[in-house]
Amino acid sequence: MTCYSCDHNNGFDRLPPRERIAADRYWRVAHAFNSALPGWLILIPRRHVTTIAELTDDEAASLGTWQVRLSRALQEVTGCEKTYVVQFAELEGFAHVHFHIVPRMPDIPADRRGPAVFGYLKQPVGDHIDENHRDALAAALRARLEPAQESDSPGASNRFGGGR
Repeated sequence: MTCYSCDHNNGFDRLPPRERIAADRYWRVAHAFNSALPGWLILIPRRHVTTIAELTDDEAASLGTWQVRLSRALQEVTGCEKTYVVQFAELEGFAHVHFHIVPRMPDIPADRRGPAVFGYLKQPVGDHIDENHRDALAAALRARLEPAQESDSPGASNRFGGGR
């Protein structure tokens, strides 16, 4: 079975901006490809793991930092009130651990709050955020993340490159 995340991690240098918003030696940040909600981010380990228990101590230490930094960047860029952080990794081809960092907008309907926010995924293709919009969001988020990347993210690498 192929792993979508590993396939993308292996081609890191060829990924479009929306697929490599930011990265360090442990994690890569991408915009969800099948979302109708702008700013739906995916935080993906750079190596293949299928459970949180498999994370190294260094990966685990930087996980919390990334979740907070991404939540702050989403608030600045999208104006969201809060973010949801979710991890399941159950879908075939997507068993690689990944975290959804989802902006909860002030005007989101009550029937789309909490777990119901997943209704914004897997919409008909015409309802997905288009590639140009995801790339623009990636640039805005990257601008918020870059100044702190070296000092705030354990194991941070040089400008989205991977390892030190």
